[in-house]
Amino acid sequence: MRAVFDVVRLAVRDSDSHKGTFGKICIIGGQVGMFGAPALSGMAALRGGAGLVRVAVGKSILDVVASFNPCYMTIGLDDNDDGQISETSVGKVMELCEDNDVIAVGPGLGTGHGARRVVNSLIETEGLRLVVDADGLNCLAKESGWHKRKKASVILTPHPGEMKRIWKSVFRKEIPADRKEQAIMLAEKTGCTVVLKGARTVVADSEKVYVNTTGNAGMATAGSGDVLTGVIAAIAGQGLCDFDAAQLGVYVHGMAGDIAGEKYGEISMTAKEILKKLPKALIRIV
Repeated sequence: MRAVFDVVRLAVRDSDSHKGTFGKICIIGGQVGMFGAPALSGMAALRGGAGLVRVAVGKSILDVVASFNPCYMTIGLDDNDDGQISETSVGKVMELCEDNDVIAVGPGLGTGHGARRVVNSLIETEGLRLVVDADGLNCLAKESGWHKRKKASVILTPHPGEMKRIWKSVFRKEIPADRKEQAIMLAEKTGCTVVLKGARTVVADSEKVYVNTTGNAGMATAGSGDVLTGVIAAIAGQGLCDFDAAQLGVYVHGMAGDIAGEKYGEISMTAKEILKKLPKALIRIV
């Protein structure tokens, strides 16, 4: 396993570029009471440089999610009486896979039967580039041996609690105490790129490992992970491989948090402040 210290950079944009040049991203998530999560991810994907962003949510919350930002498109999925997407939404989700460069699934999604069907279908889609976060991870955690069915190219972005849950779906042994070891072992076992969030976020695939150097305690706030999901998806859509997209994504996200902390302080910081500072973070490193 090779430790990586230098962060990759995005290429300078050609003057004759168009929105298709920088990736089409689709965020799948949301449920009644959790419409902010996919909206934050969608806005972060826009700020992360994606050329086109779609946010696919249940029809019952579609108008609310659309109201957050006019710059992303919204797509309605079938949902149930409980406000979560239904199993009948799988066909529409598979159509989205054909028309987007990167799919991110999980923010606010829930873990009902429909959500689990969607996540399983995405994992099993060959050639798909997929970011799995939040309830997407919790859906996988309910599926023992899911990694044996995996055909997509996957970035997993667990926080420590989600890491413990998904660990049990893959390993019979106890999870080690060392965070770097956790990420490396999960990456090697599943063939995924793993982003283990927290203080000094760890990024690992089967060959490389990186420990992030940006970020602060103020980023331990609801919605911060949703912003990170959108940023990683956006960077992946601009042509970087999974490891490089994850590495640069966590670095930029942490830097945006540091810039926000300088202005708002760590106590009062929210995910919206991190989102606002993404442009300044990208300017500093591009």
